[in-house]
Amino acid sequence: MERERDVSELPKAHLHLHFTGSMRPSTVLELADKHGVRLPDALTEALVGGEPPSLRATDERGWFRFQRLYDAARSCLREPEDIQRLVREAAEEDLRDGSGWLEIQVDPTSYAPRLGGLIPALEVILDAVETTSRETGLGMRVLVAANRMKHPLDARTLARLATRYADRGVVGFGLSNDERRGMARDFDRAFGIAREAGLLSAPHGGELAGPSSVRDCLDDLGANRVGHGVRAAEDPRLMKRLADRQVTCEVCPASNVALGVYEKPEDVPLRTLFEAGVPLALGADDPLLFGSRLAAQYEIARRYHGFTDAELAEVARQSVRGSAAPEDVKTKLLAGVDDWLAS
Repeated sequence: MERERDVSELPKAHLHLHFTGSMRPSTVLELADKHGVRLPDALTEALVGGEPPSLRATDERGWFRFQRLYDAARSCLREPEDIQRLVREAAEEDLRDGSGWLEIQVDPTSYAPRLGGLIPALEVILDAVETTSRETGLGMRVLVAANRMKHPLDARTLARLATRYADRGVVGFGLSNDERRGMARDFDRAFGIAREAGLLSAPHGGELAGPSSVRDCLDDLGANRVGHGVRAAEDPRLMKRLADRQVTCEVCPASNVALGVYEKPEDVPLRTLFEAGVPLALGADDPLLFGSRLAAQYEIARRYHGFTDAELAEVARQSVRGSAAPEDVKTKLLAGVDDWLAS
């Protein structure tokens, strides 16, 4: 039997990690105490007990509950020092899991009221990312994401803001929240602004909604990557299209199960997508609420889907190729993957 290599030592890129959701449970509790924030009992119990809260977002009520817990955690981030701590700890966790490149996703409007406005909020985040990247050695950039629950004009404002900071660490533009709400085409002008400035297009699709939401990301938003995209497995023609165009799907297996998209880890169609040639980048999504970080997603692929070390190495390569990392960083990470497999 082939020896199983340690997936936490496999070089990889992390392309689907939300800002607030990257926090350590202990950090949320400490910041809540620091700022006098009363967290929902369910969240406090989960954070103290070390078990993720029970979540199921396949209906409106469940999604609202998920958002309520997420918003409560976000309310603990009130000062630049809190942002700096979050970014530093997210980098430390990623390095521990073998990540050599992290693109963290954030909607700065969520933090603007407490950080002096939209521009100061993004600058605080980018400064923290730049400092952390320099001090830890982890390649780290930012993907600015609009909220599809808000007006498309808000998304255009964010897209213009993102383009202003393309030389300060912003590499992409996304669209998050429940893809069952709002049409992708309503945000096409925002994505056009971002693409024209050379930013990568990475909207969410194919998680809570089906294959049509992935097609909309391609047709209406010019997606280079799709956040989640896992429901594309239900449509062979769509999978072929993703494979032919080499559009990376940022698949988050633990998140899919936690939110009820699939009942069990083995139901997540990782192998279906992989064998169809769809590029994959495994992501942790929101470890704070889903309870597992990056390396654990590779363990899911190994344990529940029978991925060999050679196949895990190829998934890691796909994550690197799908990233916005500079070519020299990609070359170094890809060489590291080869070294891991040869060890």
